[in-house]
Amino acid sequence: MSEAKRIDGKANAAALRDRLTAAVRDLKDAHRLDPGLAVVLVGEDPASQIYVRNKVAQCADVGMESLEFRRTVDISQAELLTLIEGLNDRDDVHGILVQLPLPAHIDPMAVLAAIDPAKDVDGFHVINAGRLSTGQDCLVPCTPAGCMILIKGVLGDDLSGLDAVVVGRSNIVGKPMAQLLLRENCTVTVAHSRTRDLPEACRRADILVAAVGRPRMIGAGFIKPGATVIDVGMNRIDAPDKGPGKTRLVGDVDFPAALRVAGAITPVPGGVGPMTIASLLRNTLLAACRQKGVEAPEI
Repeated sequence: MSEAKRIDGKANAAALRDRLTAAVRDLKDAHRLDPGLAVVLVGEDPASQIYVRNKVAQCADVGMESLEFRRTVDISQAELLTLIEGLNDRDDVHGILVQLPLPAHIDPMAVLAAIDPAKDVDGFHVINAGRLSTGQDCLVPCTPAGCMILIKGVLGDDLSGLDAVVVGRSNIVGKPMAQLLLRENCTVTVAHSRTRDLPEACRRADILVAAVGRPRMIGAGFIKPGATVIDVGMNRIDAPDKGPGKTRLVGDVDFPAALRVAGAITPVPGGVGPMTIASLLRNTLLAACRQKGVEAPEI
């Protein structure tokens, strides 16, 4: 069997940003609507700072406004909730993102619940989760939304009747991913690390989404020949071949082994990751259109 097609997340994300750039320009020209994203960062976590910097830079790339709100690690929960309340009330802010993780003394669920669901561009608010599960219009979590774009890029827009298995049941990826696949008329199984005979469950899948958070857990024996495999995992492992103390990023799928079985697969890095930020920008644009009563463009 020939080697699986590598699904290029960077190229797909760049194409989505191009469409967003055109859509933002049209909204400004036709409706004087300037989509704005507020990003809240608490503390000095290095990874979080990188993520925020990338989000702000990509906002600028597509012509969106971005506002950064950096607060020290000792901010109280009440002070953070007051900040979010103020952003909820601002007409120039159409999307609000609070970068996780938060300091231990702040309850992340309370913070996420404080965001206006109409501005919840992460798609984590319980109201958006409920709307997704009941088939209503809502803001969808960014990683699953990006995964759907990649899946359709391989299999086309009609996924009806395909067997899909999602390995992982998190509120951020696993559960919303399953809901999106159900919306596309797939037959969906949600599996996890405690599923009995997990390899057998996975081998039924025409579409296999790995989001379990365990490095290289999904081997070749888990994959149906020709399946489309979406690897959401982002795991740091030791890489002694690169030098003392060095690490490398790997997914939840044993990529070299899977290449020999799958029909198409996302690499790590360079697969799902780039789509997440691009989908965040898409959510911001959609949120701006809905708040202003403007018909959203097809993106």
